[in-house]
Amino acid sequence: MTDQSQEFAGRIALVTGGASGIGLATADLLTQRGAQVAVLDVNKSRTHLSVVADVTDDTGVRQAVADAAAALGGLDILINNAGIGAAGTVEDNRDEEWRQVMDVNVFGMVRTTRAALPFLREAVRRHGQAAIVNTCSIAATAGLPNRALYSATKGAVYSLTLAMATDHVREGIRVNCVNPGTVDTPWVARLLDAAADPRAERDALERRQPTGRLVTAAEVAAAIAYLASPAASATTGTALAVDGGMHGLRPRAQAQRVPPAK
Repeated sequence: MTDQSQEFAGRIALVTGGASGIGLATADLLTQRGAQVAVLDVNKSRTHLSVVADVTDDTGVRQAVADAAAALGGLDILINNAGIGAAGTVEDNRDEEWRQVMDVNVFGMVRTTRAALPFLREAVRRHGQAAIVNTCSIAATAGLPNRALYSATKGAVYSLTLAMATDHVREGIRVNCVNPGTVDTPWVARLLDAAADPRAERDALERRQPTGRLVTAAEVAAAIAYLASPAASATTGTALAVDGGMHGLRPRAQAQRVPPAK
C-alpha cells in the first residue's frame, strides 16, 4: 500500500468554505497528508490558517487569497468548495434568491479562481503543475426533485470546470470537479430539521442512493484529495462521482446498507 502520509509535502492549498462540512474534512485530510492549508470562509476556522472573506465580494476575495499565499509562501492547490443550497421548483424561488445562489455557487468560484491563478502559475514554475478542484454535485447530471435553482448552479459549475480545464491545460493547471450525492453535512441536517417528518425525509434520501446511506464528508474529501494530488498529474477535465452509485446504478430492489469505510 502506498504511503500517503506526505503525499502533499511541499504543497500549499486554499480551501473555500473550509470551516465546516466537506471543506473542513478536505482541509483536515490535506493537512494530514503533508500540505500547508489555509481556509477561506465567512466564518473563522478554528483549526486551520483562516482568511475570512465572502466569495460574493471580489475585493475581499482577492485580498484573502493574497493574504493566504503571503502567509504560506504561495499556492499550489485551490479547492473551490464554498456554496449554498436552495429548495424548490422553478416556480418557488424569487429572482433575488436565484441571484444570491448563483452569486455564491458560480460567481464565487470565478472570483476565487481569478484571484488564485497568478499564484497557481507560479506553482507550475516551481513544481511543474498546479490543481483546482471544484465541488459540483450529482444535481448537475441527474434530475432531482425540488432542486431547480441548486441544480442550475451545479450544472454551471460542471460546464465551468470543463471550460477552465481546457483553458489552462497547456499551462500545467489541472481542473477537475467532484460530484457528490447527498452528503451528511450540517447543511443537509438543517434541511432535514425543517422537514415535516425529518426521519421520513432522511430515509427517503438514503433510499435513493444505491448504497442505502448518505455519503460522508470524509469520502468526498478523499476524492478531492485524489484530484488535487500531484500523483493525479494526467487527470484533468474529470467529474468524479462520489454518490453511492446514484449516477449510474439502478438496483431492482432496495440496496442493502453499505457502511462507510473505516
